[in-house]
Amino acid sequence: MANHKIQIPQDELIFKASRSSGPGGQNVNKLNTKVAVVFDVENSGILNSQQKEIIIRKLASRLTKDNRLIVESQRFRSQRANRDFAVEKLTNILEGALKRPKIRRPTRPTHTAVEKRLKQKKSRSLLKQQRRGLED
Repeated sequence: MANHKIQIPQDELIFKASRSSGPGGQNVNKLNTKVAVVFDVENSGILNSQQKEIIIRKLASRLTKDNRLIVESQRFRSQRANRDFAVEKLTNILEGALKRPKIRRPTRPTHTAVEKRLKQKKSRSLLKQQRRGLED
């Protein structure tokens, strides 16, 4: 599920609109353009139990007490644009939580790289030895 986009059905999302804060002229005072999307992780039908556990563990600080994820958007002046952006944001958050981190495999320097480093150390050492000889 980490490689492809999560498709969240509309019936699993709860939308709430409210007045947006900040500048925007008369529009901001009259229209409910801010959108909050609520996604119930525990009762979701698109996630299996393992995915639910991962999301609950990784997004614990963002979830409510009843394991609901709330994402808000007030970037745009229209409710529709904010709604679409909030859903996109929610999808990205869930995908990020489900993405498996890359496993770090320790590497060793190549034989050539080791030789080159030792050769540089040796030449630097010789240069410093020659300087010491001049000071006597």
